[in-house]
Amino acid sequence: MHKLFLTLLAIFSVQIITAQYTEIINSKRPGFSESPYSIGTNVYQFETGLFYRNSDNPIYSSPSNTYGGDLLFRYGKFSEKLEFDLNLAYQIDEISQHPNGHIKGISDLTIGAKYLIRQQEYADRSKEIRSFKKRYAFDWKRLIPSVGVYAGVHTKFVSKDYKEDEISYKLALLLQNDFTDRLVVLTNLINDNFSSDNSFYKYIVTMTYAIDQDWSFFIENQGQYQEEFAPKYQFGTGLAYLINENLQIDASARTNFFDNYTYYYISTGVAWRLDRHYDTFTIKNTPKKTIGKKKKRKGFFGRLFGKKRN
Repeated sequence: MHKLFLTLLAIFSVQIITAQYTEIINSKRPGFSESPYSIGTNVYQFETGLFYRNSDNPIYSSPSNTYGGDLLFRYGKFSEKLEFDLNLAYQIDEISQHPNGHIKGISDLTIGAKYLIRQQEYADRSKEIRSFKKRYAFDWKRLIPSVGVYAGVHTKFVSKDYKEDEISYKLALLLQNDFTDRLVVLTNLINDNFSSDNSFYKYIVTMTYAIDQDWSFFIENQGQYQEEFAPKYQFGTGLAYLINENLQIDASARTNFFDNYTYYYISTGVAWRLDRHYDTFTIKNTPKKTIGKKKKRKGFFGRLFGKKRN
């Protein structure tokens, strides 16, 4: 069961700590936070969904209803620690004062990359048989997170109603704590729209818990701070179901708090990957030469209960 729980955490952007690549799909959905780990080299991953947002906030001139869809394309290349991504969003905003009653189009096209700076290692106590206390004692090193960084650019390849005057950037510090084999906490510290007049700071803290080999759920808190505007805080939760090793479906909802207006957001989506990952190893006495080896294809439960890869 111990080995099984290690694999379950891959469902919500959680990685097995001994490798970047995981046998089970590692999806960012349905939360908004980002893990410092990549999906692995030569893996193509698509995460897409539909969303509905409603707000009656007059200060920010928010549309009352927004419908849309988003697509996140992720690709690992060059290094197990490096990942490239493209985020695309299309939405329809109902705006009463607009001549057409709404605006629609591509609202975001962001290109970015993330890199794992530090990977925290944990002691394997599953083989400890001499002391019950040592085997089940909390590993205090789990309080020290794995660390990654993200940098992206919000391009101007969007519809005219959503186009900004200048290109802006997004920078983020990505932290991950594996507190137990089932429980993982992600913390993101973000400066979005960097170098523009609409720059703001944001934090996202997400707790993910693996219920069993198919189901996981998360809870998430998000805060946003911007000059001349009051802080905005949100709370979200949701579920994900693992159909097979390369396919996951999800649903989530979120709302605001500490505000004098209403806001809610619901979403459902799917994550799918095309797995072309190869393991590599170095031949002794020829350290400069590496050989690519396609990973063995086993059944879904064979992957779950098979020997953990080092």
